[in-house]
Amino acid sequence: MRLSPSDPPASTRAFDLLVIGDANPDVVLSGAPRRLAYGQREQLVSGGDLVLGGSGAITACGAARLGLRVAFAGRVGDDAAGRFVLDALSARGVDVTHCVVGPRPTAMTVVLADGQDRAILTSPGCLPDLNADDVPRGLARHVHVSSYFLQPALAAGLPGLLAEERAGGASTSLDTNDDPAGAWDGLAGVLPEVDVFLPNAAEAVAIAARLAAQPLPVEQAAALLGALGPLVAVKDGAEGALAWDAGRIVRVPAVPLEPVDTVGAGDSFNAGLIAARLRGLDLRECLRVAVTCGSLSTQAAGGTAAQPTWKEL
Repeated sequence: MRLSPSDPPASTRAFDLLVIGDANPDVVLSGAPRRLAYGQREQLVSGGDLVLGGSGAITACGAARLGLRVAFAGRVGDDAAGRFVLDALSARGVDVTHCVVGPRPTAMTVVLADGQDRAILTSPGCLPDLNADDVPRGLARHVHVSSYFLQPALAAGLPGLLAEERAGGASTSLDTNDDPAGAWDGLAGVLPEVDVFLPNAAEAVAIAARLAAQPLPVEQAAALLGALGPLVAVKDGAEGALAWDAGRIVRVPAVPLEPVDTVGAGDSFNAGLIAARLRGLDLRECLRVAVTCGSLSTQAAGGTAAQPTWKEL
C-alpha cells in the first residue's frame, strides 16, 4: 500500500499517533522467587494482577492519556485474550479499528517481578504474523513501532513502510525492546527511516556492539546509532535518560520515586517523548516529560494504571 495524491497531509490526518506493534494480556506476579521449583511444587508470591501488556499497547494508552488521538494497528486472536486486549485499549481511548483479528491465538506474557527487576515469559501467538500489508498508510501525524524482534514479518517490510510514511510528511519512531534470540540484527536497514530511536541502555549497547563488532559505552553507542540518521533517546534507569542529536549529548536525571511496579515504564517514556515532540517542545523538555511519564507509571501495578494526564504531568 502506497501513499497516493488523495492521502491527507500529516497535519490534517485523523490521528496524532499510529502505534504499530504488540498487545497482549500480562499476568504480573510480584515477589516472584528467583528460582522456580519444578516437580509440581507450589510457591506463593506477594501479589498478582491481570493487566494490559505489550509495548505497543502500553505506549498507545500512555499517549492517549496525554491527550493524543491514537490508533493501534496490530494482531490479536479471535479468543478471550484478544477481546480483553481490544476492550482494554478501547476503554483507554485508543482506536482499534485497524487491529487485525486472526485465527492464531493472542500473545500472552507472564511477568515475574522481584523488586525493580523482572523476568518475562512470552508466548508470541499471532505476533509473528503481523506484516506491513496489515498497516494502514497516511493515518497519523506520527507512526511508532514497538517490539521489532518479536515481529519478523513486520520487520522485513518496515523500511519501506516507514519511508512511505515519511514521504507523506509523518514522523516516525521505533522501540525494538528486547531480542529473545540475542542477535540484535537488522537495524542498519531500518534506522535511516526512523526519526526517533527509543532503546534502553542495555538495548542501545547491544545493538551498537553488533554494528561495531565491539562493546561501546552507552554514550558512544548512542552516537553510533545516531550516525545512521535518528535522534537517539536512551532510557537509562536510575540515571534518567540521555539523547544523542546531531553530535550533542543531552542528559536529564531520574525522578526520585519509590516504584511499585516498573512494568511498562519504558513504554510510558516513549509516549511522553512522542507527545512532547508533537507539542513542539525542545529536546531537553521532551526528555524531562518522557522521564517523568516513565517514573509516574511505576506507581501502580501494570503498565497503564498510573500513566499521567498532561495536567498531572
